[in-house]
Amino acid sequence: MAHRTAAIRDRFAVALADARHDAVAADSDVAAIGIVQHALTPFHLALVDLGLSREPLAFVQTLRERAARPLPVMIFSGSLRSAADVPPLAAMNAGFINDFAATSQIMPALAPQLFPDNFNRRAARRLSIGIPVTYRTDHLRSGAMTLDVGSGGIAIRTMTPLEKGTSLQLKFRLPNTTGDIETSGRVVWSDRKVGMGIQFEDVSSTHERSIAAFIIGSNSGNGESSVRHQQT
Repeated sequence: MAHRTAAIRDRFAVALADARHDAVAADSDVAAIGIVQHALTPFHLALVDLGLSREPLAFVQTLRERAARPLPVMIFSGSLRSAADVPPLAAMNAGFINDFAATSQIMPALAPQLFPDNFNRRAARRLSIGIPVTYRTDHLRSGAMTLDVGSGGIAIRTMTPLEKGTSLQLKFRLPNTTGDIETSGRVVWSDRKVGMGIQFEDVSSTHERSIAAFIIGSNSGNGESSVRHQQT
């Protein structure tokens, strides 16, 4: 995690620690490259402030080349010099994260990079958003926050996910709507470091249309969240 500002490094480190991830901080491009190059264990993700280097694109490329294995990179968006930096960074498969993202939104934003296998299962359009959701089984009733929502299912952030294959009942409400969405589902992936993915099994056509309309509306600029396109 390379950033010029100690407060930002500390805030992201706390969010990662709460999710049981170790973070190593750097306050210069030289320090970041040295950490990656000489680490005893490989890193899973690099968070990069482009302002640490006079040659930011070369800095990102060097980080990737010096890593012991393919290293996903996310750029602090506040450090972009101009929109011209976006295409070459995108060509390196870099992602972007707001330096001042709320602490509660840091892990939902980082999870697709930290756990790509869990977030590359569906071709359906999905919306990265944290909203309250309650779920219950025959023996459990609990609540959590979503990581994303799609017409075919949702991902839930929790450190105590249910086992894959578990059937459950779900209830949540989309922002700026008046009715709850209630449906059944089944756990299709489970990871204690991030949460679980639920595939809808009995969602009504009305609710399915409501979810689809909400996602499309957000993608067209009517909402505040971002849409991800994911492939099976």
